[in-house]
Amino acid sequence: MAALSDGHRLVGYCGHPGAPGQGRLGVGNDLDKRTREMLTTVAKYKADKPLVPIMELIVTTVHAVPGRDGMYRTRIDGEHIDTWLAMARKHGALLLLNIQPGRARFVDEVKAYEKWLLEPDVGVALDPEWAVTAGQVPGRVFGHTTGAELNACGAYLAELVAEHGLPEKVAVYHQLNPGVVRQENTLKQYPGVAWVKSVDGIGSPGAKVATWHRVIKSTPKFVHLGFKLFYEEDVDTGGRVMTPAEVLALKPVYIMYE
Repeated sequence: MAALSDGHRLVGYCGHPGAPGQGRLGVGNDLDKRTREMLTTVAKYKADKPLVPIMELIVTTVHAVPGRDGMYRTRIDGEHIDTWLAMARKHGALLLLNIQPGRARFVDEVKAYEKWLLEPDVGVALDPEWAVTAGQVPGRVFGHTTGAELNACGAYLAELVAEHGLPEKVAVYHQLNPGVVRQENTLKQYPGVAWVKSVDGIGSPGAKVATWHRVIKSTPKFVHLGFKLFYEEDVDTGGRVMTPAEVLALKPVYIMYE
């Protein structure tokens, strides 16, 4: 599937089955209907680049309780991934597996989904706000990751691409403030892996643009830029959701709606 190295723009929705609070694609019981709604939104971004729709499925979900293994996270049933992948293919979309790791390591969670990452149209999205260390509880503190931890994921994805002759793997890392990704200057470029930093600021258009400029300062040159919008939080705290024209003025190549 064509992706970022070919000059495309990725636009879509995220979600978790039956969990409307985790994104628009999880609203209601009709995934096909919600996906068609997403495609209407995607079409609004027809501008300077060809578009690829994206569906970001939250596959590892963080929790406020430790669970049996003490990791403060659970993994989705594989049948849900199969359903979303089939829907993505029906509509010509790319599926990204979103990971909220709790106390688990990002690379261990990524490897847990190797069965699907061997598919040509599946990538990952890492959510370090929910990556905590021993003694920390998700939601009570902002989590974080490091360039080294991201590199472990990038190296693994590059191995899959090389060993199995796969097309480019999109690897998103979400970032709502500068402290969420530390030692970003150590992030490495990997053959067959397209890094994307998604700036996830919440609030008014002015506040979101200010967050954008603050967060992108540390971005390595080979990393693509992305922007996230929130249907509920942006309206509740900032009055409205930014328009496609306002978003495109920032020139992101990845745009995600929650």
